[in-house]
Amino acid sequence: MSGREGGDRRDMAIRGAAEALRPAMVAALKELVQIPSQTGEEGLVQEAVARLMRDHGLDVDVWEPDAATLAPHAESVTLGSGFAGRPNVVGVYRGSGGGRSLILNGHIDTVEIGDRGAWRRDPLGGDVVDGRLYGRGACDMKGGVIANLFAVRVLREAGIEPAGDVIVQSTISEEDGGAGALAAVLRGYVADAALISEPTNLAIVVAQGGSLMFRLVVPGLSAHACVRDEGVSAIEKFAYLHRGLLEFEARHNGEIAHPLYDGMVNKAPINIGTVRGGAWPSSVPEWLEAEGRAGLVPGESLAGMKRALSDEVARLADADPWLREHRPRIEWRDGHFAPAEVAVESPLVHTLSAAWRRVRRAEPAIEAVTYGADMRHFVLVGGMPCVMFGAGDVRLAHAPDEAIFLDDLVAAAAITATFTADWCGAG
Repeated sequence: MSGREGGDRRDMAIRGAAEALRPAMVAALKELVQIPSQTGEEGLVQEAVARLMRDHGLDVDVWEPDAATLAPHAESVTLGSGFAGRPNVVGVYRGSGGGRSLILNGHIDTVEIGDRGAWRRDPLGGDVVDGRLYGRGACDMKGGVIANLFAVRVLREAGIEPAGDVIVQSTISEEDGGAGALAAVLRGYVADAALISEPTNLAIVVAQGGSLMFRLVVPGLSAHACVRDEGVSAIEKFAYLHRGLLEFEARHNGEIAHPLYDGMVNKAPINIGTVRGGAWPSSVPEWLEAEGRAGLVPGESLAGMKRALSDEVARLADADPWLREHRPRIEWRDGHFAPAEVAVESPLVHTLSAAWRRVRRAEPAIEAVTYGADMRHFVLVGGMPCVMFGAGDVRLAHAPDEAIFLDDLVAAAAITATFTADWCGAG
């Protein structure tokens, strides 16, 4: 039998095993979705993940990240009140020897459910309707955790033993900066490559955007509402500054020259997420605080974007008679996301693309994203190439009726298994 015939048989065995494991995948994902795991409350769901990993024959490591170890990276993650009761879970499938190692990472924390009245399906139900499984975290990204875990089981069911170690991770706190993934890197979990199963619609994502978290403090002058013209409204001054920031956003977008971002309308969005101001309805508001996020792309630095944004606020203040004498203040919050990327021509992307073609019989999309993710920790701190690839549509993440297509979940497990066998070497 030729090498090509042997490869075809191996690929067929992987696809068959993935399809045969569909009911088990669905059941496991349903279980995880039914356990709430908003950032800060990941303990119970990680118990279930650890059990699943042990059931799949992995050597399991469970530990709570140490805030002191993460403290030097405090600007990039959120330490909060610490990580007691919030463990990372890592399962290792020991290879037979001689192959390249691989990390398969997924985060287990989710955003809050939000307004339950906006959901048509139970956000913690895991309902399966018309080929989709619904619930908070189904897409972002408990589905990815399950796809990674079952990729290893697919290999075992297909009779394939990787030569290199496969490290399956379920990490915490991604939604507020990625302390869990960074803690895993600092614990020594590094490999020849990493794959994060974020919901990419099965595209291969080689570049992630970055973001700065900031607070804008705007001063005003209080006066009684009946003589409001004698005061200065901080709300009106913020409206002026906000218009200026949106103009800065447009100029910044026009200056970005990165081929993977060329087709995007807004490559580096600036968003104001919260606004608080004033003390009394019949008083002119003398203060306002707005918190937001400013985006950047690979090739740009956090320090450079801080300077550019600060300079823009200062320029806007200089052009306004009140703000010229009463300066608005920009403060930087923790939880910054540095941008990161891996070369499209890298062996990692080449190997994953080849596996994708064999499973899907088509060409994969190679893309960049504007959001920040844990990819940066693997690339910038761990020094390893990393891509994002997984089932699910990010537009459904964080939204009411979050869901994942189960056909795509099975496909993701099959592609990941095929890629793992190719990357790590397999018998």
